[in-house]
Amino acid sequence: MHPAPSVIIFTVLSGLGFGFLGYLNLGLVPTRGLGAMLAFGVGYGFAVIGLLASTFHLGRPERALRAFTQWRTSWLSREAWVSVAALLVTAPVALEMMGGGAPGLWGLIAGFLCLATVGCTSMIYAQLKTVPRWNHWSTPALFFGFALTGGAILSGLALLGAIFSLLLTIGVGLTFRAGDRRFAAAGSTLGTATGLGTLGEVRVFEQAHTAGNYLMREMIHVVGRKHATRLRGIALIGLGLPAVILLLPETLVTVLVALTFHLIGAFAARWLFFAQAEHVVGLYYGQR
Repeated sequence: MHPAPSVIIFTVLSGLGFGFLGYLNLGLVPTRGLGAMLAFGVGYGFAVIGLLASTFHLGRPERALRAFTQWRTSWLSREAWVSVAALLVTAPVALEMMGGGAPGLWGLIAGFLCLATVGCTSMIYAQLKTVPRWNHWSTPALFFGFALTGGAILSGLALLGAIFSLLLTIGVGLTFRAGDRRFAAAGSTLGTATGLGTLGEVRVFEQAHTAGNYLMREMIHVVGRKHATRLRGIALIGLGLPAVILLLPETLVTVLVALTFHLIGAFAARWLFFAQAEHVVGLYYGQR
């Protein structure tokens, strides 16, 4: 699929923001007063910037509020509701901690809602049977992995961040390999797509149009093998380096450097997540 920058920014930054807010709401970050205000401000900033970025991929951004109306059937709509609830419930927790108090029950509820938001975001993609690479339990697992790892790094939880970084790197690497085989394993071919497979081998004789269309622009994107290999290397190195950096004496610099490498790896991995998502509609055009 065509990797739109707005969706990449949305999934990376909102996951990081809600992951960090989850740690804060659960009281896992020992901060109070001004420190709590700054920490919650950073978490809100990443989460809100990510959510706002998602609206830029809409054909009519001014109709974004209509996303809230389809919560019965749409994971996108559920994500909209849960994300707003998470941000609203987090507010009293932030005020309590800024005043020197503890998160309490509201913190548990807010932490759950932050993680639920990440889960809803992941299900937008994991539910799609038309994209075999995404239609797998590993998709939500990695979304949670990115949120928990980025959140741990931002929280200054060095050992936990290092462990999560290592596990995330291994998970992403395994997903790259397994994802390459998932489209073929789904069994979809040009014959099954057209329903003509029982008659023999089906080939595209001539395209049904003389110019490009929306489906070809958005749903069919072929990444060169060398380019994909290079980006996979960047993703794995970027995600893996924090596991080493966070074991150094903890300072603000080491946290920022670890977070920078994590984001480099996350953006590269997420670009590939979209660019290598083989949508079955490509079968109609002989692109798979």
